[in-house]
Amino acid sequence: RKLRSDVAAAFPTLSTEQLAELIPSKEELNVIKIYSHKGEAVTVYMNHRNPILFEVEKVLYPTVYTLWIYPDLLPAFATWPPVLQKLAGGADLMLPGVVVPSSGLPRVQRGTLCAVTLLGNRAPVAVGVATMSTEEMLAAGMKGKGFAVLHTHLDHLWEYGDKSSPPTLAPLVTDSAAKESSGEEEELQGKEPVSSCSPEPEQLVDIRDLSLKDTDRAELLGQEELHENRAAEPAEDGSTEDQQEAEDSRTPQEQMDALFNQCFFHALKCKVKKSDLPLLTSTFLGSHMFSCCPAGKQLDIKKSSYKKFSKFLQCMQHQKILQVKELSKGVESIVEVDWKHPDIKAFAVPEGFSSASAAQDSKSEDREQVYHAPEIIPLYGVSTKMIPLFQESGHRKGSILSSSEVRNIIINYVKSNELVDETNKNFVKVNAILCDCLLDKSEQEEISHLKWDELLSRCLERLQPLHQVTFFGQEPVVRKGNIEPIDISIAQRSSNKKVTIIKNLELYGLDPQCVANTLQQKVQASATITPAPGAKDRVQVQIQGNQIHHLAKMLLEEYQLPRKYIQGLEKAPKLGQKK
Repeated sequence: RKLRSDVAAAFPTLSTEQLAELIPSKEELNVIKIYSHKGEAVTVYMNHRNPILFEVEKVLYPTVYTLWIYPDLLPAFATWPPVLQKLAGGADLMLPGVVVPSSGLPRVQRGTLCAVTLLGNRAPVAVGVATMSTEEMLAAGMKGKGFAVLHTHLDHLWEYGDKSSPPTLAPLVTDSAAKESSGEEEELQGKEPVSSCSPEPEQLVDIRDLSLKDTDRAELLGQEELHENRAAEPAEDGSTEDQQEAEDSRTPQEQMDALFNQCFFHALKCKVKKSDLPLLTSTFLGSHMFSCCPAGKQLDIKKSSYKKFSKFLQCMQHQKILQVKELSKGVESIVEVDWKHPDIKAFAVPEGFSSASAAQDSKSEDREQVYHAPEIIPLYGVSTKMIPLFQESGHRKGSILSSSEVRNIIINYVKSNELVDETNKNFVKVNAILCDCLLDKSEQEEISHLKWDELLSRCLERLQPLHQVTFFGQEPVVRKGNIEPIDISIAQRSSNKKVTIIKNLELYGLDPQCVANTLQQKVQASATITPAPGAKDRVQVQIQGNQIHHLAKMLLEEYQLPRKYIQGLEKAPKLGQKK
């Protein structure tokens, strides 16, 4: 009864019937206490196996399960489907990621509890608190942080329930308004073509490669998504004559879309075998699809309406042709293909290609494919303790910097605050801020000066480690922590036999199956792929015998990977010993 009165006070728009439905008097509610990553205690109220409410510091919030039943409970702000993955990963919603409808944004004050929806679907996917009023958002030019996100679809709290997906709820927009808005979008984009991707928003929520801070790309993607959602239906109703006419006068972008579709189906029909799966998406594009491109033409995803290969694959996934999974963070693989799909069966191999020669090309391509080692750049995030040292240069908590940027900021700080020792310019005087940020408590009374190199090394040690990985032909991916090295170890099996185990290949864009096949051919020993213990959705290669010599030659010489990213090479058998 008390909970029902608290909910009624917190959400006055709920009717008596809705309250009774949400918190039934004759059914038991389960109450559990969990702790967030920050250590905050969260009380969760469960009904029918789903969390319906959660309470933090005596404030009640609805979960997405509740909002799917009452979608208009909170003022809602729309964002693009690719942004959800970032929100579920712990990011707040930045204003460049908010879609401003033609009817205007909902009027809210700072601190108002709001829902976040995906474009084209009224079902909320996140709950957050507005960090500024609507007027302040517009006055800021829709830049900066808009909402502090508390809970999302796909997060740990959602996982406590039945893990269902958001329902499809049509936006509250009249037909004329939708047509008018669609027309504006066409004008904005220079009449870009409609993608063949299904516009159903619940199927779009797994696109993972959009950075919230990458506002230009986000705005462009948002316009494309909006255009697809509103224009896909009339396009499907077009007659065959209209389609033929469109093909005769296709724009370069439409032609590139058609070329991608042709190479995609050609590669699946003739080159990819079931034994190749899981197959890295980068390998599929670089090895299989490129080799299916007709002479005189070149695949360029940037010139297509998809803009990113991951988005193209996502569209194919919506059509249930294949399934893509992120087996390790930032590295996607094709894990399943429906070779009985009508589109694959109906595809005719273009003239000049034959299925047999294509399959042969695929085998030779596997052998001759050039592996491009990823570019790995260490980065640093400004931690809470280091904010005083970096705020003078305009940086805040979470700002991402390279080591050279950190160095320049520290040098400028020291010089602008006149902290260089007059008697010995190799030393820097430690002021109050440097003392708090860089010295341990036991050192604060003893150290008054630091050498330049020690000052910089202490600074880097106290920043949050990050790293940026750029795979060939893909957008850079920023991950937390330092990159894990490729780990090579030797294990002993029954009958005193040894096996070599290789982990973390996926982090470097290497397909474990390809590595296993290549090693198997080189050393003529059995190689298998098994799940990596303690690492979800990651696999390891296991090959008979101590094969570190062969591995070292392959990783260092053929794949050109730096030695610092390979761990365990010292376990190679000594010359003269039995391997």
